[in-house]
Amino acid sequence: MKQEQPRSWSIAEVSRESNVSSRTLRHYHQLGLLVPAYTGHNGYRYYGHAELLRLQRILLLRELGLGLETIAGVLAGQTSQLEALGVHRRWLLAERDRLDRMAATVDATMTALRQGDTMSAEDIFKDFDNNPYEQEARQRWGDRAIEDSKARHAAMTDAEKKAFLQEARDINEELARCFDAGLKADAPDVQAAVDRHYKWVCASWTPDAESYVGLGRMYVEDPRFTAFYDKSRAGLAPYLFEGIKAYAASRLT
Repeated sequence: MKQEQPRSWSIAEVSRESNVSSRTLRHYHQLGLLVPAYTGHNGYRYYGHAELLRLQRILLLRELGLGLETIAGVLAGQTSQLEALGVHRRWLLAERDRLDRMAATVDATMTALRQGDTMSAEDIFKDFDNNPYEQEARQRWGDRAIEDSKARHAAMTDAEKKAFLQEARDINEELARCFDAGLKADAPDVQAAVDRHYKWVCASWTPDAESYVGLGRMYVEDPRFTAFYDKSRAGLAPYLFEGIKAYAASRLT
């Protein structure tokens, strides 16, 4: 019995079906983001079913505003198509919910304007999810790190987000106990707390030794971050910074 050959699509067909220009598909190929299944004798690119599924994932991530470098990193980290689609679906649902909340805020603003009411500044910007540190973070660590961080957080469930925030509080309490005990920055208990902190940071992005130390320095130099850590104990921010320097020197180099 003759085995049926797998179906393939020319670059023109893929462009037509996906509404992605041939030029963009060629660009994805040059970046190694979407490599065709094979190139014909005529020099045309041809794509199989696996490539179409990969293109779908690329387009889903683009819809979420991710850059191509970040998308390449995300795709490289996925272990299965089903798992990847599950992550993308959670991102899309989270984005839908965010847009619904923004639409509700706009509706409330329109109603207030019709009725001649005055809204508070808090209500005007409610649910717009603006991060006041994002632009500064982009300048410090680049777009790729920030987009990757946003993607990871968007993929979290509500329970995971609550656990993430609780872990930050628990780490601060553990550091405060070490601080009160007068332990030095390189003491095992302090380094265990810093290890928890590093892993907590890695839920958003994965810093190397230099960038992790830079993050710790920001905790000390930026009063907004200092206030967050010193809320648990005055002087905790510089204490954590010393712990981070010791940790980076021994564990990240």
